[in-house]
Amino acid sequence: MAFALLLCGACAWAQNMALSTNMAGYAFLGTMNMEASYGVAQHWSVNAGVKYNPFTFGKEDTQVQARQQTYALGARFWPWHIYSGWWVAGKIQYQEYNVGTYKSEYTSQGDRYGSGLTGGYTYMLNPHLNLEFGLGVWAGYDNYIRYECPRCGRVVDEGAGFFVLPNDVIMSVSYVF
Repeated sequence: MAFALLLCGACAWAQNMALSTNMAGYAFLGTMNMEASYGVAQHWSVNAGVKYNPFTFGKEDTQVQARQQTYALGARFWPWHIYSGWWVAGKIQYQEYNVGTYKSEYTSQGDRYGSGLTGGYTYMLNPHLNLEFGLGVWAGYDNYIRYECPRCGRVVDEGAGFFVLPNDVIMSVSYVF
């Protein structure tokens, strides 16, 4: 009897957690990322994600960077069942960034606070492995400083304002526990 109760408890917990990583993020100048998700109901899951990119590529004249650390908390609605089929998500997000390329005469850095909406589809490969595809956008408030070039660092503009930016291009691999 005790074994049956233990087994049923394990079954109730199964398929409620997932860890995923967005392969498209790695293609964007090596941005490492991870998202943890927990199913709270048949149609709802909550998630927390982090993105990190410390890399600068090239020499001073041809420098390219999209350095960032981003933290997000959100929820997904699944019309069919969690971790399968279509979904729509909302989140709140904070990002510290430093972005610049050799084709631009400016480098920008700052802090962004905002919220976002994302939609997508999850394809089940087997009971524990999923592929996710999606697109998202986020909007919020940006405190920034813009420099003339990465090398000289002369401030040409600073301020704050609202923004709307694309946020998520998702091609993730997800492991469901």
